Amino acid sequence: MKTFLATIFIATAAFAQPMMPMPESVSVSGTGRVTLVPDRFTFTAGVQTNAPTVDAAVNENNERVARVVAALKAAGAKPEEMQTSGFSIYPQQDFTQGQLPRLLGYQVNNSVTVRKKEIASASKLLQVAIAAGVNTASGLNFEVSDPTRGRDQGLKAAFDDARAKAALLAQAAGRTLGRAMHITEGGEPAPQPRPMMARGVMAAQAAVSEVPVESGTQEMTFTVSVTFELK
Repeated sequence: MKTFLATIFIATAAFAQPMMPMPESVSVSGTGRVTLVPDRFTFTAGVQTNAPTVDAAVNENNERVARVVAALKAAGAKPEEMQTSGFSIYPQQDFTQGQLPRLLGYQVNNSVTVRKKEIASASKLLQVAIAAGVNTASGLNFEVSDPTRGRDQGLKAAFDDARAKAALLAQAAGRTLGRAMHITEGGEPAPQPRPMMARGVMAAQAAVSEVPVESGTQEMTFTVSVTFELK
């Protein structure tokens, strides 16, 4: 019985203690931006062929794509830097009004995506691919291969931005800023590459000059949400 009474007394005493008031605070968000130079590029080059039969269209396409792949390898593109990214066969039909569709032949498309880190080689590889027989190309993109590049600088800039906002609000309220009580990162940054498109590039010229390309820069954006104590 004594033990039971002692337990009740201790529990009652604990509940009788006054609750500590929560500190007053201000919550803000901050943004930090970092400009980076891309270190990787990708482009997709393809071959489109047309023939009266599927076999003829596929065989011609295979030969031309094989020449493109061989030329890219000879120019410095490694096997692991190339990937077949599309293959399709479409019937070509004549839909003259008032008549049944008439089969004209078949169109075959095969495309290869090149991804490489040496930015300076983008122009040369495009030139080589076109000269080897590429007649469709798209999606020349410049990227930052390591998403952690600039992270420390960006997050610090975002926190400094949040602190500056909080200090301004505290001053307006006649208060001073205290410690950071809670910090939340606003998610992974999403750099936006600057795509350059090239469609319907024909390789019928006797010689193909290098394709002029500019990689430019990319802006990485970081955000944080911070709750500061008010004094």
